[in-house]
Amino acid sequence: MRIVEIRERTAPIASPIANAFIDFSKMTLSLVAVVTDVIRDGKPVIGYGFNSNGRYGQGSLMRERFIPRVLEAAPESLRNEAGDNLDPHKIWNTMFKNEKPGGHGERSVAMGTIDMAVWDAVAKIENKPLFRLLAERHGTKANPKVFVYAAGGYYYPGKGLEGLTAEMQGYLDRGYNVVKMKIGGAPLAEDCKRIEAVLAMLPPGCKLAVDANGRFDLATAVAYAKALSAYDLFWYEEAGDPLDYELQAKLAEHYAGPMATGENLFSMQDARNLVRYGGMRPDRDWLQFDCALSYGLVEYLRTLEMLKANGWGWDRCIPHGGHQMSLNIAAGLGLGGNESYPDLFQPYGGFPDGVRVDNGHITMPELPGIGFEGKADLIQEMRSLSA
Repeated sequence: MRIVEIRERTAPIASPIANAFIDFSKMTLSLVAVVTDVIRDGKPVIGYGFNSNGRYGQGSLMRERFIPRVLEAAPESLRNEAGDNLDPHKIWNTMFKNEKPGGHGERSVAMGTIDMAVWDAVAKIENKPLFRLLAERHGTKANPKVFVYAAGGYYYPGKGLEGLTAEMQGYLDRGYNVVKMKIGGAPLAEDCKRIEAVLAMLPPGCKLAVDANGRFDLATAVAYAKALSAYDLFWYEEAGDPLDYELQAKLAEHYAGPMATGENLFSMQDARNLVRYGGMRPDRDWLQFDCALSYGLVEYLRTLEMLKANGWGWDRCIPHGGHQMSLNIAAGLGLGGNESYPDLFQPYGGFPDGVRVDNGHITMPELPGIGFEGKADLIQEMRSLSA
């Protein structure tokens, strides 16, 4: 039982879309394959992973530091106690060897991508869906039914109100009942017109979330908060810089509705600082930590334990990223749901083929591992890496 090889390839997910802070014209991600010596149906068991959109591919860090550390380690040091499977926690500790604390930025993405592939391999070796494996290991009740919302509403050249509402109608037609759009890339008055156009076409029972992508200073964040208070929104997301906890805390004094943030915090320690100092309210606000960007599931488990110790329910977590790894965590550990990109960042976003959204929820298929093999366009890309 050992890891034979770890392969990485940088892949483009470029798009002409933009949010309030960046455009995606040159966006990339890293695709990873962890090849084991376990043979199933005549082929080696391979775990796959990739990092979320918004952070570029991390191949250099992987090849220079993290992959060599794993491959150079004694195989027995990476196994579980029974010796019949890999131990993701031991592999994580091996990757983090000789790394100083703090400075979580890009290395957390590199490690999180490899960690995803490791968990995929571990669940495949046990021949179980990852969400069921997680429930068994952590004493939770697996629930294959997961809430998902449709993220979109980006700024796009030539896209007016008609294009925005047509996009949102497309999400509703596919079964979503919560949709999200970007704000902060246009003046406040224009953004209000965009919001009102979407709200006007939403049927009863459907909600709109808005996302500023960390664009605002405090004065602008408050000005938006006052304007947004006139609407019944699902949430007001990431108003200011993700590390400006004081801004987030002061913003709560001006906005009584639900807020969301955390997708750009990449460690348990940063998440803890948000909970300690960011004024987030566990009765209404949402936390969006993304395991694929923040050192992987091993670190995410530490984050969840920290949240429990600080009075937060895990159902207040709706991760960023729109990937199947977070869907498995949500189904296995009882998170509040997951982001979804129905039309963007393909083939990496979305669900296994045949999975449909029904009243804002999907039902996880019983596929071993994370379930990448159930999405034909994605697994074709993955297998080209490990061929």
